[in-house]
Amino acid sequence: MDNRIIVKRLWALVKPYRTRAFLALLAMALTAVTNPLLAKALELLMDEGFRGKPGFSLWWIPGVLVMLFVVRGVGTFATAYYNSWVLSRVTNDLRAQAFDRVLRLPVARFQEESTGKIINTVVGDVRQVVDMINSVFLSFVRDVLVVVGLLGSLLWMNWWLTLIAIVVVPLTAVIVRTTSKRLRHLNRENQRVTAEMTQVVEEAVRGHQVVRVFSGEAHENHRFWQRSEAMRGFWQRMTVAFAATTPVTQIATSLALSLVVVLALQAGMTTGEFTRFVTLMLMLLTPLKALAEVNGPMQRGIAAAETVFELVDAPGEHDPGTRTLGRAQGHVRFENVKFRYPGALAPALDGVTLDVKAGQTIALVGMSGGGKSTFVNLVTRFYEPESGRILLDGVPYQDIRMASLRAQLALVSQNVVLFDDTLRANIAYGAERVDEARLMAAVRAAHLSDVVERLPEGVDTRIGENGMRLSGGQRQRVAIARAIYKDAPILILDEATSALDNESERAVQAALDTLMAGRTTFVIAHRLSTIEGADRIVVMELGRIVEQGTHDELLALGGSYANLYRLQFATLAEES
Repeated sequence: MDNRIIVKRLWALVKPYRTRAFLALLAMALTAVTNPLLAKALELLMDEGFRGKPGFSLWWIPGVLVMLFVVRGVGTFATAYYNSWVLSRVTNDLRAQAFDRVLRLPVARFQEESTGKIINTVVGDVRQVVDMINSVFLSFVRDVLVVVGLLGSLLWMNWWLTLIAIVVVPLTAVIVRTTSKRLRHLNRENQRVTAEMTQVVEEAVRGHQVVRVFSGEAHENHRFWQRSEAMRGFWQRMTVAFAATTPVTQIATSLALSLVVVLALQAGMTTGEFTRFVTLMLMLLTPLKALAEVNGPMQRGIAAAETVFELVDAPGEHDPGTRTLGRAQGHVRFENVKFRYPGALAPALDGVTLDVKAGQTIALVGMSGGGKSTFVNLVTRFYEPESGRILLDGVPYQDIRMASLRAQLALVSQNVVLFDDTLRANIAYGAERVDEARLMAAVRAAHLSDVVERLPEGVDTRIGENGMRLSGGQRQRVAIARAIYKDAPILILDEATSALDNESERAVQAALDTLMAGRTTFVIAHRLSTIEGADRIVVMELGRIVEQGTHDELLALGGSYANLYRLQFATLAEES
C-alpha cells in the first residue's frame, strides 16, 4: 500500500478529534519556544550577571528561570494530555473497524488464516499503528518545531556559523532514507512471526488438557522457541538497522560543533554570545537524534497499518439480497446444487436436489466426508453454491438479505461455543432485550433447571471461557436452550445429543421433540437410533444423495442405510 494512502487514511481517523490534536500542537509549540528563550537568558546571565554591577536585579534570574520552566511544564503536560486523549480514541476507532470486519468475514477466511494472525492484527498491529502516530505526532512534530525554533535563533545570531552547524541535517536524511526499505521488510517478517507465536500460545492454552495427557510440553516449547528465536533475530536486525544512525549522526554533529567552536572564538564573540550559540547547538542535538530514531517505529507502524487496513478492507460475506422475510414457513429446496471447497479436487456436493416441506424433519446420515456438514453449511449460507440454487419458501437464497435469512435459523452443534458471560446472556444470545418468561421456559425445556438452582447467582452466574465451569452435557444443554429461546422456524441439529449421558439424552431428546414440532429440522446424526422417527432419512456418499426414505423403507431397501444400521447395532451389541 502506498505511503500517501496510509497517511490519508490515518488522518481520516484523527480528523474527528482535530480540535484537541490542534491544542496538542499548540502545546508543543509552547514547549519549543522555551528552548531559545532559555539560551537567551543564559547569554544575558553570562554577559551581564557576572559583571561587577549587573544592569538588573539578581532576583530576576530565578524568576525568569522558574517562569520558563513553568511554561515548559504546562506545555509538556498539555501535550501529553491532549495527545493521549486523541490517540486513545483513534485506537478504539481503528480496533472497532478491524473487529467489526472480523465479525463479517466469510467463513472461508477463517479456514485460510490462522486465529493467531487475526488476533494479532486486531490487538498488536493496531497498537503499533497508534504508536507510530504517537511517534510522528509527538516526536516528529514536536522535534521539528524545536529544530525550527533553534535554527531560527542560530541564523539570527550568526547565519554562516549556523550553515556549518546544520551539515548534520542532510546527512541524517540520507541515513534515514537508506534504512527505511530494510526496516519495512524486516517489520513485515516480524509481524508474520508474531502472528505465528500468538497462534502457538492460543493453541497451547486452548488445548492444555491434550498437551498434558499426551506429554506435549516439549513439543510446544520447541514450537514456541522457534518463533521466539525468529522474532529475536528480526528485532536484532531492526535494532542494528536504525541504531547505526545515532552514532553516525553524533559523530557528524561533534565535527560540526568542533569547527563552530574554533570559528566562533576567531570571530570574537562575547562569552554570553558564545554560551548562547553553543547551548542552542547542543539543544539542537537531542531533537535531531530523536528525528533520526523515529524512522524505526514509523516503519513498524506503516507495515502494521498495511496489515490492519488489509483486514479492514477485506470483503465481507457476499450479501446481494434485497428481500426481507417475515417468519418463514420453512420450505427449503436444493436444486442441482454443486459445491467445491477452495483448493479441493473433488466436489463436496455434486448435483444435490432435495425438497424439504415446511415442518419436516430430515436426517442426514452417511460416512464421514459424505457431504452432510457441507449441506448444513449451505443451508446456513456460510458458503455459496458453485452452481444450482437453494430456495426458502420459493425465494432464492441470493435474493434474501443475509440477516433476514439467518433470523430464520437456529443451530445446535456438537462443537458447542459458549461465551465468557452469564448463563442468561448465553441462552438469550443475540437478543436486544431478554424476555424473562421465555428465558425460564427455555431453561426448563432444556432440562437446565437443576443446573441453574446449583449456580451461586442462578442465570446471572458467569460460566467462564467456553462454559468451562459447566460439564460437557450441561454445555450442550445450554446450546439447546439457546436454540429453544430463539424459536426459529428452521432448526439444525449437528450431533446435538452427542455429549450427553443416557439419562440426560432422554430428557433433552424429549425437549428437542417438542422443539422440533412444526419446524423444519435438519439432523446430522451418527447414532441412527436417534433419527428413526425422522420424516425422511437422506443417505449421502461422496457429495451425492444415494438413498432417501423413512427408517422402515430404507431398512426394507437393504442398501447403504441398512448396512450402516446393522453395522452400528452389531458394534453396540459387542460393546454391551
